[in-house]
Amino acid sequence: MRAVVQRVKRGSVTVKGRTLGQVARGFVVLLGVGAEDSPEDATYLAEKVANLRVFEDGGGKMNLSLSEVGGEVLVISQFTLYGDARKGRRPSFSQAAPPELGRELYERFVAELLGRGLTVATGEFGADMLVEIINDGPVTLLLDSRKVF
Repeated sequence: MRAVVQRVKRGSVTVKGRTLGQVARGFVVLLGVGAEDSPEDATYLAEKVANLRVFEDGGGKMNLSLSEVGGEVLVISQFTLYGDARKGRRPSFSQAAPPELGRELYERFVAELLGRGLTVATGEFGADMLVEIINDGPVTLLLDSRKVF
């Protein structure tokens, strides 16, 4: 499972002109699910995201987590994180999870964040979405659950 985590001042997601989710200070997480991923990957990444210490403390150091700053999370499904463009000009998405597994693990990731007491907003799985991200810092991290197993 892969995640692009961006620290934001605010973020929102719109589908067909309707805003589905929005957050103030916190994270926008673009989440990709791979064909080999399992519920353990969702749990691992949710724990990592919930506890990332990338918000400034009183001394100006990145030392605080989402819960410590009252931050929120906007989670957007993005299978294109599994795009492989090494050959040719059209990316292959063969390593991305099929939609059923992708949805299941996306929802598991969201539930894991909620279970940690975080405020979570989402887009619509599989929809064509417009995502607005006001990156703060900028701070952007790439996480991959497979690089630790």
